[in-house]
Amino acid sequence: MRIKMLLLVFLCIVGELFAQTADEKTFRTIYDQALTKGKSYEWLRHLSLQIGGRLSGSYQAQQAVDYTKKELEALGLDKVWLQGVMVPKWVRGLKEYAYIEQGAGEQTIVPICALGGSVATPGGGIKAEVVEVKNFEELKALGKEKIAGKIVFYNRPMDPKLINTLHAYGGCVNQRGSGAKEAASLGAIGVIVRSMNLRLDDYPHTGAMSYGDLPKSKWIPAAAISTNGAELLSTMIRLNPNTKFFFRQSCKNMPEVKSYNVIGEIKGTEFPNEIIIVGGHLDSWDLGDGSHDDGAGVVQSMEVLRIMKQMNYKPKRTLRVVLFMNEENGLRGGRKYAEVARQKGEKHVFALESDLGGFTPRGFTFDCTTEQFAQVQSWKKLFEPYLIHLFIRDGSGADIGPLKDGNLVLAGLRPDSQRYFDHHHSDADTFDAVNKRELELGAATMTSLIYLYDKYGVQTPKKPKG
Repeated sequence: MRIKMLLLVFLCIVGELFAQTADEKTFRTIYDQALTKGKSYEWLRHLSLQIGGRLSGSYQAQQAVDYTKKELEALGLDKVWLQGVMVPKWVRGLKEYAYIEQGAGEQTIVPICALGGSVATPGGGIKAEVVEVKNFEELKALGKEKIAGKIVFYNRPMDPKLINTLHAYGGCVNQRGSGAKEAASLGAIGVIVRSMNLRLDDYPHTGAMSYGDLPKSKWIPAAAISTNGAELLSTMIRLNPNTKFFFRQSCKNMPEVKSYNVIGEIKGTEFPNEIIIVGGHLDSWDLGDGSHDDGAGVVQSMEVLRIMKQMNYKPKRTLRVVLFMNEENGLRGGRKYAEVARQKGEKHVFALESDLGGFTPRGFTFDCTTEQFAQVQSWKKLFEPYLIHLFIRDGSGADIGPLKDGNLVLAGLRPDSQRYFDHHHSDADTFDAVNKRELELGAATMTSLIYLYDKYGVQTPKKPKG
C-alpha cells in the first residue's frame, strides 16, 4: 500500500512538472509570436495616423469601427459582428483661446481646452476675476458672496508622493468631473481646472465632466488649463488678487447618434457556453490621436486572438474580443454589452481589459474572490521570466465592470504608469509616444493570461454556509 501511495505521489509530481513545462513552452511561443510577427503596432499606426482621434459619435469613430471589423474578419475568426449602441455626441468646435489679465493691456496667453460635455462661452468669450480653490470644501467656505460672477479656478494637483499614479489621478479628478456643478450652484460664471498631469508642460488635458442635476439654464462653461498655465495663473493671483481671466470656446452637445461595439470570437471546443473576453475601448478624445488611450488596448486585444489563430490553438472556451464604444464620455458600450449578455443568458467566466496605455507591462489587477486570487497566484512563476511581477486584488477596467456578478473574474492589464498621465486626454497622446516592443510585450502578456484561464478554467467561488 505504501509503495502504491509513493508511486501515486510521484506520478502527480511528474504530471505537474510536465504541465508546467508545457505551459512554459506555450508562453515562449506566445511571446515569440508577438515580438517577431505581431500586428498590433501596424494596426495602431493605422488607427492613429490614418483615422486619428475617435470621439464617440464622430466620423472618425465610425471609421475605426469599420477598420477594426475588417481586420478581425481577415483573421478568420468564427464570428465577427457589430453591436449597436446609442452614444452622446459632443463637438469641440473652434480651438479654444484664453489669457490672464493683470492690468489694461497686460495679457498672457495660456493653453486651455474645453472639458468634454461642457457648454460654450458666449461668442465673445467671458472675462472675470478668478477665485482659486483646492477643493470643494474651500469653495463652499467662500460661499456665494465671494463666488458669484467669478471664474472658479480649481488648482489641486495630482499627488507626486503616490507611486501608483492611478491613485494620484483619483485623488483630484472630482474637480474636473463635478467642478462646474459645484461652482455654478454658487453663482460662478465659468470654471478652469488644472490638468490631470504630474508633469509641468503646456498640454491641457480634457476629460468628461457633468452638470449633474443642475437645470440647463445654470450650466456654465468649463475648461482645463495646462499645468504650466495653472502654475502661472496661481502665481499671478497671489501677486494680484484682482487678476482676471478670459476664455472663449465654442463646443456643443448634439443629439445622440448610433454607434457600435465591434466583437469577434473563436468558438470553444469543449465549453463553448463559457465565455472569456478581452478588450479595450475604441473611442478616444479628439485631442491627439488616442494611441495610448485606448488605441493600445484595442490592438493588444485584437492581437490576443490573432496569436491564438496563428498558433492554431483550439480553445476549450469561447474567446471573444470586444472593442467597446464610448468609454470616455458615457460608458454606453460597456453597459450595452453587459445588458445584451444578460438578456441572452450568456455565461462569462473571465474578462480582461487593457486601458492604461501601451507602456511596459508589469502585471495585472484582479477583481475576484480570495479563492480565485489564489488560483492566479499559483501561475505567477510562469510570468516572472518576462518580468511580470504585479498580481494584486484591485479594480479591473471600466468597460468590463458592468459584467460583474460575483462569479466571473475581472482583470486589468497594468503597464508601468509613470508616464501615462503625461499623455492622457491631451495632444501629447500620439503614435510616436508608443514604443513598439512595449506594446507587443503587453499583448503577449494578455494572451498568456487568457491561455491559462482557457486551459484551467476559473476557480468556482465558495458559497457561504447556511
